[in-house]
Amino acid sequence: MTTFDVFNGDADGICALLQLRLANPLESILVTGVKRDIRLLQRVDAVAGDRVNVLDVSLAQNRDDLLRLLDAGVELFYVDHHMAGEIPDHPGLDAIIDTAPDVCTSLLIDRYLNGRFTPWAVTAAFGDNLVTAAETIGRRAGLSQAQLERLRVLGTCVNYNGYGETVNDLHVAPDALFRSLLAYPNPEDFIADPSSCYTQLHAGYNEDMARAHAIRPEYETDVIAVYILPDQAWARRVSGVFGNALANADPARAHAVVTANRQGGYQVSVRAPLLNKMGADVLCSQFPSGGGRRGAAGINHLPIDRYADFVAAFQARYQ
Repeated sequence: MTTFDVFNGDADGICALLQLRLANPLESILVTGVKRDIRLLQRVDAVAGDRVNVLDVSLAQNRDDLLRLLDAGVELFYVDHHMAGEIPDHPGLDAIIDTAPDVCTSLLIDRYLNGRFTPWAVTAAFGDNLVTAAETIGRRAGLSQAQLERLRVLGTCVNYNGYGETVNDLHVAPDALFRSLLAYPNPEDFIADPSSCYTQLHAGYNEDMARAHAIRPEYETDVIAVYILPDQAWARRVSGVFGNALANADPARAHAVVTANRQGGYQVSVRAPLLNKMGADVLCSQFPSGGGRRGAAGINHLPIDRYADFVAAFQARYQ
């Protein structure tokens, strides 16, 4: 039997798999990519008797390949918090899907494992900008405020590393980062280890965020703000965490970070208002290649001639 571990390349996907593999160490085939690379099951060539674990990628975006694998006799364990659509009723599928706005995949895995590696789940929740949930669960696990702050920074940096148009945009490839983190059952040991890549991620995050904060909104009202970033690697890396920072600074307003891409269009990252974490998934799903979750969603490729349509829909959604 071959095991495939399929996971999003952001903090949530990586930390979810970390918890599983710390609890149950085994050699597996890793299938991952940049955060926006979500149709990952199409890369899985499993056969009857194999097991596929899928973490933090939309079931709706992988439905056809999920059904292909189930029909082939593959066992699937599917854990996610994105819009899923109808979940297939199949004896080969064990699915834990929860789209509540204060949940991420790593928190679902934390529940599944009865809190065995909660600090990694807290790290992921901070990376997904679920600050209240991260702090609540962290305090319940006995973490101090200083520990929570360190995990907040770590989660932000790991999440930041997942953004890019290709893996070449990233500081560390997601599969390599996962393997590196697997040596640290306690995330604070990774932070403290001078030989780890933490310093590289932290410095890169600070440099890219300084560039982003120098950019003014392209369009703003009382309810939304739209920022356009250039077609440069630093901008592709920072698009998601910049959106989180904007949301935290102005929690009553929705934000969109629009980044020029190499296809001659835009990649869009949307954050619903933190005071009303709803509607981002519905908004982005109106456009081809769009999707996500209620509080945070995106569009992989928005043609330039659809930009005005997006801004109008964005305004209408949060008016």
